[in-house]
Amino acid sequence: MSLLVLGINHRSAPLAWRERVAFSDAAARAALPVLVGMPGVREAALVNTCNRTELITRADAGIEVDLVRWLHEHQDLTAGSLDELLYIHRDGDAIRHLFKVASGLDSMVLGETQILGQLKDSWRLAQEQGALGSALERLFQQAFSVAKRVRTETAIGRHPVSVAYCAVRLAQDAFTDLSKATVLLIGAGETIELALRHLEQIGVGRLLIANRTIEHAQALAARNGAFTLPLADLDRHLHEADIVLSATGARQRILSKAQVAAALKIRRRRPMFLLDLAVPRDIDPECARLEDAFLYAVDDLKEIIERNMDQRRAGAREAEALIDLQVDHFQAWWRAQGSVGPLRRLRAEGEQARSQALAKALAELAAGRSPEEALELLAHTLTNRLLHAPSSRLRQAAEQGDLALLDAAERLFKIDDQP
Repeated sequence: MSLLVLGINHRSAPLAWRERVAFSDAAARAALPVLVGMPGVREAALVNTCNRTELITRADAGIEVDLVRWLHEHQDLTAGSLDELLYIHRDGDAIRHLFKVASGLDSMVLGETQILGQLKDSWRLAQEQGALGSALERLFQQAFSVAKRVRTETAIGRHPVSVAYCAVRLAQDAFTDLSKATVLLIGAGETIELALRHLEQIGVGRLLIANRTIEHAQALAARNGAFTLPLADLDRHLHEADIVLSATGARQRILSKAQVAAALKIRRRRPMFLLDLAVPRDIDPECARLEDAFLYAVDDLKEIIERNMDQRRAGAREAEALIDLQVDHFQAWWRAQGSVGPLRRLRAEGEQARSQALAKALAELAAGRSPEEALELLAHTLTNRLLHAPSSRLRQAAEQGDLALLDAAERLFKIDDQP
Protein backbone atom coordinates (compact mmCIF):
# COMPACT_ATOMS: atom_id res chain seq x y z
CA MET A 1 0.00 0.00 0.00
CA SER A 2 1.45 3.37 -1.04
CA LEU A 3 0.78 7.07 -0.72
CA LEU A 4 0.73 8.68 -4.15
CA VAL A 5 0.52 12.22 -5.54
CA LEU A 6 -0.09 12.54 -9.28
CA GLY A 7 -0.54 15.96 -10.81
CA ILE A 8 0.19 18.92 -13.01
CA ASN A 9 1.22 22.41 -11.92
CA HIS A 10 2.67 25.76 -13.02
CA ARG A 11 6.15 24.27 -13.20
CA SER A 12 5.28 21.19 -15.23
CA ALA A 13 2.72 22.60 -17.67
CA PRO A 14 1.71 25.85 -19.39
CA LEU A 15 -1.54 27.59 -18.54
CA ALA A 16 -3.44 26.22 -21.55
CA TRP A 17 -2.90 22.63 -20.33
CA ARG A 18 -3.69 23.50 -16.70
CA GLU A 19 -7.01 24.87 -17.88
CA ARG A 20 -7.85 21.62 -19.64
CA VAL A 21 -7.02 19.48 -16.63
CA ALA A 22 -8.72 21.68 -14.01
CA PHE A 23 -11.83 20.39 -12.21
CA SER A 24 -14.80 22.55 -11.33
CA ASP A 25 -16.15 22.14 -7.78
CA ALA A 26 -19.06 20.10 -9.10
CA ALA A 27 -16.76 17.93 -11.22
CA ALA A 28 -14.45 17.29 -8.25
CA ARG A 29 -17.42 16.37 -6.06
CA ALA A 30 -18.61 13.85 -8.66
CA ALA A 31 -15.11 12.51 -9.36
CA LEU A 32 -14.11 11.55 -5.82
CA PRO A 33 -16.56 8.63 -5.38
CA VAL A 34 -15.45 7.32 -8.79
CA LEU A 35 -11.80 7.54 -7.73
CA VAL A 36 -12.25 5.61 -4.48
CA GLY A 37 -14.38 3.09 -6.38
CA MET A 38 -11.45 2.15 -8.61
CA PRO A 39 -9.87 -1.25 -7.88
CA GLY A 40 -6.82 -0.76 -5.67
CA VAL A 41 -7.69 2.79 -4.53
CA ARG A 42 -8.51 2.92 -0.80
CA GLU A 43 -8.57 6.70 -0.15
CA ALA A 44 -8.46 9.77 -2.38
CA ALA A 45 -8.49 13.57 -2.41
CA LEU A 46 -8.45 15.99 -5.33
CA VAL A 47 -6.55 19.27 -5.01
CA ASN A 48 -7.55 21.87 -7.59
CA THR A 49 -6.22 25.46 -7.53
CA CYS A 50 -5.37 28.09 -10.13
CA ASN A 51 -1.90 26.60 -10.51
CA ARG A 52 -2.31 22.87 -9.91
CA THR A 53 -4.52 19.81 -10.19
CA GLU A 54 -3.41 16.83 -8.09
CA LEU A 55 -4.79 13.43 -7.19
CA ILE A 56 -3.72 12.25 -3.72
CA THR A 57 -4.37 8.60 -2.99
CA ARG A 58 -3.62 5.71 -0.68
CA ALA A 59 -3.60 2.83 -3.08
CA ASP A 60 -2.03 -0.45 -4.11
CA ALA A 61 1.42 -0.28 -5.66
CA GLY A 62 1.37 0.05 -9.44
CA ILE A 63 -1.92 1.98 -9.57
CA GLU A 64 -0.27 4.93 -11.35
CA VAL A 65 -1.06 3.67 -14.86
CA ASP A 66 -4.76 3.33 -14.01
CA LEU A 67 -4.88 6.80 -12.44
CA VAL A 68 -3.22 8.43 -15.45
CA ARG A 69 -5.65 6.65 -17.77
CA TRP A 70 -8.59 7.75 -15.60
CA LEU A 71 -7.46 11.39 -15.63
CA HIS A 72 -7.20 11.41 -19.44
CA GLU A 73 -10.61 9.83 -19.86
CA HIS A 74 -12.35 11.94 -17.21
CA GLN A 75 -11.10 15.21 -18.72
CA ASP A 76 -11.73 14.08 -22.34
CA LEU A 77 -8.04 14.21 -23.24
CA THR A 78 -6.29 12.16 -25.89
CA ALA A 79 -4.53 9.16 -24.35
CA GLY A 80 -0.92 10.01 -23.50
CA SER A 81 -1.28 13.76 -24.06
CA LEU A 82 -0.32 14.51 -20.44
CA ASP A 83 2.53 12.03 -20.19
CA GLU A 84 5.25 14.70 -20.49
CA LEU A 85 3.47 17.12 -18.15
CA LEU A 86 2.48 14.95 -15.19
CA TYR A 87 4.62 14.34 -12.11
CA ILE A 88 4.27 11.41 -9.73
CA HIS A 89 5.45 11.35 -6.10
CA ARG A 90 5.36 8.19 -3.97
CA ASP A 91 5.42 7.59 -0.21
CA GLY A 92 8.08 9.81 1.41
CA ASP A 93 8.29 12.07 -1.63
CA ALA A 94 4.48 12.34 -1.70
CA ILE A 95 4.40 13.32 1.98
CA ARG A 96 7.14 15.91 1.48
CA HIS A 97 5.38 17.31 -1.59
CA LEU A 98 2.08 17.84 0.24
CA PHE A 99 3.83 19.47 3.20
CA LYS A 100 5.63 21.84 0.81
CA VAL A 101 2.41 22.65 -1.02
CA ALA A 102 0.60 23.41 2.26
CA SER A 103 3.49 25.64 3.37
CA GLY A 104 3.56 27.60 0.12
CA LEU A 105 6.99 26.29 -0.89
CA ASP A 106 5.68 24.82 -4.16
CA SER A 107 3.65 27.87 -5.19
CA MET A 108 4.37 30.38 -7.93
CA VAL A 109 4.60 32.94 -5.13
CA LEU A 110 6.97 31.41 -2.59
CA GLY A 111 5.40 31.20 0.84
CA GLU A 112 1.95 32.46 -0.15
CA THR A 113 -0.83 31.54 2.28
CA GLN A 114 -3.84 31.22 -0.02
CA ILE A 115 -2.93 27.64 -0.95
CA LEU A 116 -3.51 26.48 2.64
CA GLY A 117 -7.15 27.54 2.49
CA GLN A 118 -7.53 25.81 -0.86
CA LEU A 119 -6.04 22.61 0.55
CA LYS A 120 -8.50 22.75 3.44
CA ASP A 121 -11.33 23.08 0.91
CA SER A 122 -10.03 19.95 -0.86
CA TRP A 123 -9.84 18.08 2.45
CA ARG A 124 -13.40 19.06 3.40
CA LEU A 125 -14.73 18.00 0.01
CA ALA A 126 -13.01 14.61 0.27
CA GLN A 127 -14.47 14.20 3.76
CA GLU A 128 -17.97 15.06 2.54
CA GLN A 129 -17.70 12.48 -0.23
CA GLY A 130 -16.46 9.77 2.14
CA ALA A 131 -13.17 9.50 0.23
CA LEU A 132 -10.81 9.90 3.22
CA GLY A 133 -9.63 7.20 5.58
CA SER A 134 -7.28 7.34 8.55
CA ALA A 135 -4.09 7.67 6.48
CA LEU A 136 -5.03 10.66 4.30
CA GLU A 137 -6.93 12.28 7.17
CA ARG A 138 -3.78 12.20 9.28
CA LEU A 139 -1.65 13.31 6.30
CA PHE A 140 -3.81 16.40 5.73
CA GLN A 141 -3.90 17.27 9.43
CA GLN A 142 -0.13 16.95 9.63
CA ALA A 143 0.22 19.13 6.50
CA PHE A 144 -1.91 21.85 8.11
CA SER A 145 0.16 21.67 11.30
CA VAL A 146 3.43 21.87 9.34
CA ALA A 147 2.17 24.89 7.38
CA LYS A 148 1.32 26.69 10.61
CA ARG A 149 4.77 26.00 12.05
CA VAL A 150 6.48 27.16 8.86
CA ARG A 151 4.46 30.38 9.01
CA THR A 152 5.24 31.10 12.67
CA GLU A 153 8.73 29.64 13.14
CA THR A 154 10.57 30.67 9.96
CA ALA A 155 11.30 33.93 8.16
CA ILE A 156 9.13 32.98 5.20
CA GLY A 157 6.05 34.56 6.75
CA ARG A 158 7.60 37.96 7.45
CA HIS A 159 7.17 39.38 3.93
CA PRO A 160 3.55 38.91 2.76
CA VAL A 161 3.28 38.22 -0.96
CA SER A 162 0.41 36.75 -3.01
CA VAL A 163 -0.67 36.51 -6.64
CA ALA A 164 -3.25 39.21 -5.86
CA TYR A 165 -0.53 41.42 -4.36
CA CYS A 166 1.70 40.99 -7.40
CA ALA A 167 -1.19 41.77 -9.72
CA VAL A 168 -1.84 45.03 -7.88
CA ARG A 169 1.86 45.89 -8.00
CA LEU A 170 1.80 45.33 -11.74
CA ALA A 171 -1.16 47.70 -12.00
CA GLN A 172 0.79 50.27 -9.98
CA ASP A 173 3.67 50.03 -12.44
CA ALA A 174 1.25 50.68 -15.31
CA PHE A 175 -0.61 53.60 -13.66
CA THR A 176 1.50 56.14 -11.88
CA ASP A 177 -1.52 57.60 -10.07
CA LEU A 178 -4.10 54.98 -9.06
CA SER A 179 -6.00 57.56 -7.05
CA LYS A 180 -7.58 58.67 -10.34
CA ALA A 181 -8.18 55.17 -11.72
CA THR A 182 -11.35 53.10 -11.76
CA VAL A 183 -10.76 49.42 -10.95
CA LEU A 184 -13.30 46.74 -11.83
CA LEU A 185 -13.01 43.49 -9.87
CA ILE A 186 -14.83 40.47 -11.31
CA GLY A 187 -15.56 37.73 -8.76
CA ALA A 188 -15.96 37.70 -4.99
CA GLY A 189 -13.63 34.93 -3.81
CA GLU A 190 -10.47 35.03 -1.72
CA THR A 191 -8.22 36.30 -4.53
CA ILE A 192 -10.54 39.24 -5.18
CA GLU A 193 -10.77 39.97 -1.45
CA LEU A 194 -6.96 40.03 -1.16
CA ALA A 195 -6.66 42.28 -4.20
CA LEU A 196 -9.27 44.58 -2.69
CA ARG A 197 -7.25 44.94 0.50
CA HIS A 198 -4.09 45.86 -1.42
CA LEU A 199 -5.98 48.33 -3.61
CA GLU A 200 -7.44 50.00 -0.53
CA GLN A 201 -3.99 50.36 1.02
CA ILE A 202 -2.58 52.21 -1.97
CA GLY A 203 -5.70 54.35 -2.46
CA VAL A 204 -7.71 53.71 -5.62
CA GLY A 205 -10.06 56.35 -6.98
CA ARG A 206 -13.10 54.14 -7.61
CA LEU A 207 -13.83 50.45 -7.08
CA LEU A 208 -16.47 48.35 -8.82
CA ILE A 209 -17.22 44.70 -7.98
CA ALA A 210 -19.13 42.49 -10.41
CA ASN A 211 -20.23 38.99 -9.50
CA ARG A 212 -22.79 36.44 -10.62
CA THR A 213 -24.19 36.31 -7.08
CA ILE A 214 -24.72 39.97 -6.27
CA GLU A 215 -25.07 39.28 -2.52
CA HIS A 216 -21.46 38.10 -2.34
CA ALA A 217 -20.28 41.26 -4.11
CA GLN A 218 -22.36 43.42 -1.77
CA ALA A 219 -20.82 41.71 1.28
CA LEU A 220 -17.34 42.67 0.03
CA ALA A 221 -18.42 46.17 -0.99
CA ALA A 222 -19.96 46.86 2.42
CA ARG A 223 -16.57 46.34 4.03
CA ASN A 224 -14.59 48.24 1.43
CA GLY A 225 -16.76 51.07 0.16
CA ALA A 226 -16.99 49.71 -3.39
CA PHE A 227 -19.89 49.82 -5.84
CA THR A 228 -21.48 46.55 -6.98
CA LEU A 229 -23.12 45.34 -10.15
CA PRO A 230 -24.47 42.01 -11.38
CA LEU A 231 -22.40 40.18 -13.95
CA ALA A 232 -25.23 40.61 -16.43
CA ASP A 233 -24.60 44.40 -16.40
CA LEU A 234 -20.90 44.06 -17.20
CA ASP A 235 -21.23 45.35 -20.78
CA ARG A 236 -22.87 48.57 -19.57
CA HIS A 237 -20.00 49.44 -17.21
CA LEU A 238 -16.89 47.82 -18.69
CA HIS A 239 -15.83 51.01 -20.49
CA GLU A 240 -15.58 52.80 -17.12
CA ALA A 241 -12.71 50.58 -15.94
CA ASP A 242 -9.08 51.57 -16.36
CA ILE A 243 -8.07 48.31 -14.70
CA VAL A 244 -9.98 45.03 -14.79
CA LEU A 245 -8.95 42.26 -12.38
CA SER A 246 -10.85 38.99 -12.80
CA ALA A 247 -10.67 35.84 -10.67
CA THR A 248 -13.79 33.68 -10.84
CA GLY A 249 -14.36 29.93 -10.82
CA ALA A 250 -16.31 30.03 -14.09
CA ARG A 251 -15.77 27.34 -16.71
CA GLN A 252 -16.54 29.71 -19.61
CA ARG A 253 -14.99 33.07 -20.53
CA ILE A 254 -16.35 36.05 -18.64
CA LEU A 255 -15.04 38.65 -21.09
CA SER A 256 -14.85 38.14 -24.87
CA LYS A 257 -12.73 40.01 -27.38
CA ALA A 258 -15.87 41.66 -28.76
CA GLN A 259 -16.89 42.96 -25.33
CA VAL A 260 -13.47 44.47 -24.65
CA ALA A 261 -13.31 45.95 -28.17
CA ALA A 262 -16.68 47.63 -27.65
CA ALA A 263 -15.54 49.08 -24.32
CA LEU A 264 -12.32 50.41 -25.85
CA LYS A 265 -14.28 52.11 -28.60
CA ILE A 266 -16.31 54.01 -25.98
CA ARG A 267 -13.11 54.88 -24.11
CA ARG A 268 -11.74 56.65 -27.23
CA ARG A 269 -8.29 55.06 -27.18
CA ARG A 270 -7.76 55.34 -23.44
CA PRO A 271 -5.92 52.12 -22.56
CA MET A 272 -7.42 49.32 -20.49
CA PHE A 273 -5.28 47.14 -18.22
CA LEU A 274 -6.63 43.57 -17.91
CA LEU A 275 -5.42 41.16 -15.19
CA ASP A 276 -6.75 37.60 -15.47
CA LEU A 277 -5.93 35.56 -12.35
CA ALA A 278 -8.35 32.70 -13.04
CA VAL A 279 -7.67 29.16 -14.22
CA PRO A 280 -9.44 28.45 -16.53
CA ARG A 281 -8.98 32.00 -17.80
CA ASP A 282 -11.84 34.49 -17.51
CA ILE A 283 -10.71 36.80 -20.31
CA ASP A 284 -10.34 35.73 -23.93
CA PRO A 285 -6.58 35.64 -24.69
CA GLU A 286 -7.36 37.23 -28.07
CA CYS A 287 -7.97 40.50 -26.22
CA ALA A 288 -4.20 40.91 -26.14
CA ARG A 289 -4.35 41.61 -29.89
CA LEU A 290 -6.56 44.67 -29.39
CA GLU A 291 -4.88 48.03 -29.62
CA ASP A 292 -4.91 49.83 -26.25
CA ALA A 293 -5.69 46.59 -24.37
CA PHE A 294 -2.94 45.22 -22.13
CA LEU A 295 -3.74 41.69 -20.95
CA TYR A 296 -1.81 39.77 -18.30
CA ALA A 297 -2.60 36.22 -17.14
CA VAL A 298 -1.28 34.26 -14.15
CA ASP A 299 1.91 33.15 -15.90
CA ASP A 300 2.76 36.74 -16.86
CA LEU A 301 3.20 37.64 -13.20
CA LYS A 302 6.36 35.56 -12.89
CA GLU A 303 8.75 38.47 -13.33
CA ILE A 304 7.22 40.65 -10.62
CA ILE A 305 6.88 37.62 -8.38
CA GLU A 306 10.60 36.93 -8.78
CA ARG A 307 11.42 40.44 -7.58
CA ASN A 308 9.58 39.75 -4.35
CA MET A 309 11.17 36.38 -3.69
CA ASP A 310 14.66 37.30 -2.49
CA GLN A 311 13.48 38.03 1.04
CA ARG A 312 11.70 34.70 1.28
CA ARG A 313 14.40 32.31 0.12
CA ALA A 314 16.28 32.22 3.42
CA GLY A 315 13.01 31.44 5.16
CA ALA A 316 12.33 28.70 2.63
CA ARG A 317 15.58 26.95 3.57
CA GLU A 318 14.52 26.99 7.22
CA ALA A 319 11.12 25.63 6.22
CA GLU A 320 12.67 22.79 4.20
CA ALA A 321 14.59 21.60 7.26
CA LEU A 322 11.44 21.69 9.38
CA ILE A 323 9.49 19.79 6.71
CA ASP A 324 12.17 17.08 6.44
CA LEU A 325 11.84 16.43 10.16
CA GLN A 326 8.04 16.24 9.98
CA VAL A 327 8.24 13.88 6.98
CA ASP A 328 10.34 11.52 9.11
CA HIS A 329 7.72 11.67 11.88
CA PHE A 330 4.86 10.90 9.52
CA GLN A 331 6.76 8.04 7.88
CA ALA A 332 7.41 6.53 11.31
CA TRP A 333 3.66 6.60 11.97
CA TRP A 334 2.99 5.19 8.49
CA ARG A 335 5.40 2.30 9.01
CA ALA A 336 3.82 1.57 12.38
CA GLN A 337 0.44 1.20 10.69
CA GLY A 338 1.90 -1.57 8.56
CA SER A 339 2.64 -3.55 11.72
CA VAL A 340 -0.92 -3.34 13.05
CA GLY A 341 -2.10 -6.41 11.10
CA PRO A 342 0.64 -8.77 12.35
CA LEU A 343 0.24 -7.46 15.92
CA ARG A 344 -3.49 -8.13 15.82
CA ARG A 345 -2.94 -11.65 14.52
CA LEU A 346 -0.30 -12.33 17.19
CA ARG A 347 -2.63 -11.12 19.93
CA ALA A 348 -5.52 -13.14 18.49
CA GLU A 349 -3.38 -16.30 18.47
CA GLY A 350 -2.34 -15.61 22.08
CA GLU A 351 -5.98 -15.18 23.12
CA GLN A 352 -6.92 -18.42 21.38
CA ALA A 353 -4.09 -20.30 23.14
CA ARG A 354 -5.19 -18.85 26.50
CA SER A 355 -8.83 -19.84 25.95
CA GLN A 356 -7.93 -23.40 24.93
CA ALA A 357 -5.49 -23.87 27.82
CA LEU A 358 -8.01 -22.50 30.31
CA ALA A 359 -10.77 -24.77 28.96
CA LYS A 360 -8.46 -27.76 29.29
CA ALA A 361 -7.54 -26.85 32.89
CA LEU A 362 -11.18 -26.37 33.87
CA ALA A 363 -12.04 -29.74 32.37
CA GLU A 364 -9.30 -31.32 34.50
CA LEU A 365 -10.73 -29.66 37.61
CA ALA A 366 -14.18 -30.95 36.74
CA ALA A 367 -12.69 -34.46 36.34
CA GLY A 368 -11.36 -34.36 39.89
CA ARG A 369 -7.79 -33.08 39.47
CA SER A 370 -6.48 -30.92 42.31
CA PRO A 371 -6.20 -27.13 41.76
CA GLU A 372 -2.40 -27.38 41.92
CA GLU A 373 -2.33 -30.04 39.16
CA ALA A 374 -4.80 -28.06 37.02
CA LEU A 375 -2.71 -24.86 37.37
CA GLU A 376 0.48 -26.77 36.51
CA LEU A 377 -1.23 -28.17 33.39
CA LEU A 378 -2.50 -24.68 32.46
CA ALA A 379 0.97 -23.10 32.75
CA HIS A 380 2.66 -25.97 30.87
CA THR A 381 0.12 -25.99 28.04
CA LEU A 382 0.14 -22.22 27.61
CA THR A 383 3.94 -22.00 27.61
CA ASN A 384 4.24 -24.74 24.98
CA ARG A 385 1.58 -23.17 22.76
CA LEU A 386 3.11 -19.70 22.86
CA LEU A 387 6.76 -20.72 22.45
CA HIS A 388 6.50 -23.64 20.01
CA ALA A 389 6.49 -21.65 16.75
CA PRO A 390 9.21 -19.11 17.67
CA SER A 391 11.42 -21.83 19.23
CA SER A 392 11.17 -23.94 16.09
CA ARG A 393 11.96 -20.96 13.86
CA LEU A 394 14.96 -19.93 16.00
CA ARG A 395 16.42 -23.46 15.91
CA GLN A 396 16.11 -23.39 12.14
CA ALA A 397 17.76 -19.94 12.02
CA ALA A 398 20.68 -21.22 14.13
CA GLU A 399 21.15 -24.20 11.81
CA GLN A 400 21.09 -21.96 8.72
CA GLY A 401 23.26 -19.24 10.21
CA ASP A 402 20.50 -16.62 10.03
CA LEU A 403 22.19 -14.18 12.42
CA ALA A 404 19.79 -11.32 11.59
CA LEU A 405 16.80 -13.26 12.87
CA LEU A 406 18.69 -14.44 15.97
CA ASP A 407 19.74 -10.86 16.75
CA ALA A 408 16.20 -9.59 16.18
CA ALA A 409 14.83 -12.24 18.55
CA GLU A 410 17.28 -11.20 21.26
CA ARG A 411 16.18 -7.58 20.94
CA LEU A 412 12.47 -8.42 20.63
CA PHE A 413 12.33 -10.76 23.64
CA LYS A 414 15.09 -8.96 25.59
CA ILE A 415 17.08 -12.20 25.93
CA ASP A 416 20.13 -11.83 28.13
CA ASP A 417 22.94 -14.32 27.52
CA GLN A 418 24.35 -13.74 31.02
CA PRO A 419 23.30 -16.27 33.70
